[in-house]
Amino acid sequence: MKGLMKDLLLDKAFKEALERASNTHLQFPPDLKLHFYAYYKRAMGDNVGHGLEDSDRSKLIGAFKMNALFQIKSLSQDDAKQKYIDLVNQHIPE
Repeated sequence: MKGLMKDLLLDKAFKEALERASNTHLQFPPDLKLHFYAYYKRAMGDNVGHGLEDSDRSKLIGAFKMNALFQIKSLSQDDAKQKYIDLVNQHIPE
């Protein structure tokens, strides 16, 4: 029961952090955006970039995204959720 409660609290905190991040009007530098992206994708269990187009700019962005995902591939989904929550708490005031 303890593990289930912990999972439910983490999921609730992740959902709240996601909502804050989705509704912010703050602008972030590209490297920070990549951290948000990678932790989110890993937390959701998705380690593959989607929607990449054929332009050179899109290929470059896709390469940065894949690199960000590669750097955190050893994180569990729960650890990625916590890292995402920590990032939101650090950079997006309530």
